[in-house]
Amino acid sequence: MKKQKNAARVTELAVKKFQAEVYKNQSRQYYIEQEIIETENHLNFLLGRFSQPIPRDAKLFNLTIPDTIYAGVPSQLLENRTDIRQAELALKAAKLDVKAAKAEFYPSLRITAGVGFQAFNPKYLINTPQSLLYNVAGDLVAPLINRNAIKAQYAAASSKQIQAIYNYEQKILNGFLEVNNKISEIQNLRQSYEFKEKEVDALTESVAISTSLFASARADYMEVLLTQRDALEAKFELVETKMQQMHALVGMYRSLGGGW
Repeated sequence: MKKQKNAARVTELAVKKFQAEVYKNQSRQYYIEQEIIETENHLNFLLGRFSQPIPRDAKLFNLTIPDTIYAGVPSQLLENRTDIRQAELALKAAKLDVKAAKAEFYPSLRITAGVGFQAFNPKYLINTPQSLLYNVAGDLVAPLINRNAIKAQYAAASSKQIQAIYNYEQKILNGFLEVNNKISEIQNLRQSYEFKEKEVDALTESVAISTSLFASARADYMEVLLTQRDALEAKFELVETKMQQMHALVGMYRSLGGGW
């Protein structure tokens, strides 16, 4: 822009506009460096050591492909969750048969994205245990159970036992919903990243085109500036989407109680 100004092609306004854009991005760099320092310090703390740089390769970040989570995660993996394990211990404390509870409350169910699970119906909670997970919508093979026998057992059970069983059922359903949400998030972020990549490619080409048009006096400096700004913002969003993919995988790992 300074050379264009010296050649009387543009005014001082064009120089200042581009200069301001440079300063803005230089300023943003320090915010990113602060985030890096805080993240490194947090990781060093978890590793039990003093502050020190953590080697990494920025190029590898863009090339990293998140693990694929296939629909059909077995429901038994939820048993690793701490909240469900705690609910199982509560069943034991209430002198209830945990194995029988698993057979009744753990249907042979595959967790898939987009499956509309039915939440608890209040009337089922007040009356009888009709809210057992054999009513859940989706890829469900309901266990063959004697429902009348279960109702009879409930009638003879203490309120503490009933509360423990309902709590166990609720924890399982909550686990299903959390994993289902994470599977859907991972799939949607993967598709979003693919389109974001195409957007970055298109804007990168637009920068070259606008610069060429400007050089031949067929475009003004604002078109070049705005195109460069849009391309840079799209690249930032691409990195953010990649980071969200990584976070979603960590969330899935956590939702399954430590892996799959």
